Amino acid sequence: MGNRRLLFLLGVLAVNYLLFQSILVPYGSGNAPWSSVPQKFDKVRFPSLHSTPKYFTNWSPPMGSVSGFSNSSAFIATVEKMPNPILQFEVGDGNKMGKHNDENGDLVSERNISNDDVFEHGTDRNDARSLSEKKDVGRKGDRLDLESVGSQNFNAILAKGSNVNFSGKQFSKTGGGAWLVNDNNMDSREYDGVRVHTSHSSTSSTNVTSLENFAQKVVFSASNNSTAMITPRRKMRCMMPPKTRTLIQEMNHILVRRRASARAMRPRWSSKRDLEILAARLEIEHAPIVTQDKELYAPLFRNLSMFKRSYELMERTLKVYIYKDGDKPIFHQPILKGLYASEGWFMKLMEENKYFAVKDPSKAHLFYLPFSARMLEHSLYVRNSHNRTNLRQFLKDYTDKISAKYRHFNRTGGADHFLVACHDWAPYETRHHMEYCIKALCNADVTQGFKIGRDVSLPEAYIRSVRDPQRDLGGKPPHQRAILAFYAGNMHGYLRPILLKHWKDKDPDMKIYGPMPHGIANKMNYIHHMKNSKYCICPKGYEVNSPRVVEAIFYECVPVIISDNFVPPFFEVLNWDAFSIILAEKDIPNLKQILLSVSQEKYLKLQLGVRKAQKHFFWHVKPLKYDLFHMTLHSIWYNRVFQIKLR
Repeated sequence: MGNRRLLFLLGVLAVNYLLFQSILVPYGSGNAPWSSVPQKFDKVRFPSLHSTPKYFTNWSPPMGSVSGFSNSSAFIATVEKMPNPILQFEVGDGNKMGKHNDENGDLVSERNISNDDVFEHGTDRNDARSLSEKKDVGRKGDRLDLESVGSQNFNAILAKGSNVNFSGKQFSKTGGGAWLVNDNNMDSREYDGVRVHTSHSSTSSTNVTSLENFAQKVVFSASNNSTAMITPRRKMRCMMPPKTRTLIQEMNHILVRRRASARAMRPRWSSKRDLEILAARLEIEHAPIVTQDKELYAPLFRNLSMFKRSYELMERTLKVYIYKDGDKPIFHQPILKGLYASEGWFMKLMEENKYFAVKDPSKAHLFYLPFSARMLEHSLYVRNSHNRTNLRQFLKDYTDKISAKYRHFNRTGGADHFLVACHDWAPYETRHHMEYCIKALCNADVTQGFKIGRDVSLPEAYIRSVRDPQRDLGGKPPHQRAILAFYAGNMHGYLRPILLKHWKDKDPDMKIYGPMPHGIANKMNYIHHMKNSKYCICPKGYEVNSPRVVEAIFYECVPVIISDNFVPPFFEVLNWDAFSIILAEKDIPNLKQILLSVSQEKYLKLQLGVRKAQKHFFWHVKPLKYDLFHMTLHSIWYNRVFQIKLR
C-alpha cells in the first residue's frame, strides 16, 4: 500500500509539472522541456541534414507572417576562431585549391594546401545571380533555390555522407546573443569555434555591423542529391604572411653552424664508403687555394677552392645506386616539360648516366629514390578531395618496401638516400618517413622542414622545349636596358597584391603588372620585357619558390628575390650576392629607392654575374660539366660530405 501511494503521488506531481510548463511556454521566452529546440530558435525548424536527401526550411518571423524567406532574417555562419587546421572544400564547380600559373598566366597544376592553413571565408562567387533573383524556394533540378533573405544570403553546402545534424540541441548559447554549433558528430578539429548569428530585418543594422567586423565569412550552398554539411571555406596558409621569418643573413649563420656539427644519423654499422667520404671531406677542407679559373667565375662561389676540389672528388669518387623498385608512371617516368620539369630532367639524366650510377648497391655512396612528386599527385590525388594522406601513405609504403628488401636504408635511417622533387607538395609527402633523406626541393621553405646544410634548393626551371631547353635565351646589353624593374604575373598568394598596390601604374620606371593575357604574342611580350629590364622582380606566389628566378638568369636580367624563408638554389656553394638582390618582404614600399641606390658599377658586376651563372642553370640533353644536372648532384654530394657521421 505504501508503494502504491508513493507512485500515485509521483504521478500527480509529474502531471502537475507538465501542465504548469505547458501554461508557461506560450507566455515566456523559454521552450517546453521536451523540446530540443533552444531559446530564440523556436520559430525555426532545422531538419536533420544527415537523415534525408530532401530538405525544406520554414521560418516564421517574430513580427507578422512572411512567405518563404522574403524579408526574413539572414542566417550566416562566421568563424570566430580556428585553433586547428581545416581543409578547404569546393562548392559545385567553384573555387578550387590554388593554382600555379606560369609567368604568362597559363594554368599548370593545383598547388599545395597544407594542413597548417586556416579558414578563408567569403561569398560563393560561382553563383552569378543574387539570391533575390531566385524565384522558387522549392527544388529545381539538383539544387535548392532560395528567395531573398533581406540584404543577406542563406546558403548551405551539401556533402554526401555527412554526419552533421542541425537539430536544436546542437546549438548552445554564448555571449552576445550568438549560438555555438556543438555537434558531437563533427570532427572537433574542423568545426570547433563556428558561431551562428541571426539578425532580423527590422533590427538588422546592429547585427550586420557586428558581422562586418569578422574578417571572413562562411557561406553554405545546397543540392538535393546529397546530405548537407557545414563546410567553412578556409583561408590557405599561402594566403597569409608567415608567422616566422628567416632572412638571408640568418640563413648564412645557420649554414655555418650546421657545417660545424654533423646532424645525420649515426650508421648502425660501418661501411668502407663512409671512410671514402670522410677522406674526401678532409681534402675539401684543405683544398689548395684557387683565386681564378678558366671555367668558373670566382665571385659566384662562397669558396671557389672548396667547390672546385669537391667537384673533382665527386667526379672521381661518387657512385650512386638507383632503386629499380616502383612502377610507372610515378617511378622511372620523367616529365621533361613545364613548371616541374627539373625533377624529370634529373631523373632522366641520372638513370641514363653510366659514370655515376652503379648496379651493385654495396659500392654506392648515395642511393637515389627515383619517383616524381608531380606524377604522384597526377596519379593518386583525388581531384577536389583536398586530402593528400594517400600520397604520403604511398611513399611510406614504398620506403617500408625498400627497407625490408634492402638493408641500406636501415643502416643510416635514409641519411645516405636522396630524392629530387619540384612539385610543391613534396615537403608534405616526404615528411616523417623520409625525414632523414637528403631532399632536393624547389619548394625550399625553412618553415616547412627544409634543412639548410642537408637539403638542396633545386632551381625551378620552366621548360618549354624538350629538344632545346635553352631556346630563346639571352637579352639586351646593360646600357640598352631601358626598364628599371619589371614584373607581370598572376596574383598568387598574399605578397603579389601588395607589390601591385605600391607600384602598379605608380611610376614609369617600374613596369609592374598583373596577369598578362594569354597567347603567343603576350608570351613574347613578357620575354621582351625581361630582356629589356635591368631588374626582374621575383616575388613569391603561393609558395616561396618562383620560376622567375631562373627566367631572369636566362634573360640576363638581375633577379630581385622577394620571399622570406626561401633558400636560394645551391645555397651551400653559390654566393647569391654576386648576381642577385635579395630583399625582405617588408622592403616592397622602398623598392625603387633600393634599386636606384645600387651604383652603376655594382649593377654591371651583378649583370656580369648573371651571365656567368647561366651555365649552372641549364639542362642539356647530354649533361655538360658544371651544368644544372651536375650542380644538383654536386650539392647532394657536398651536403652528404659535411653531414656524415661515422660509427
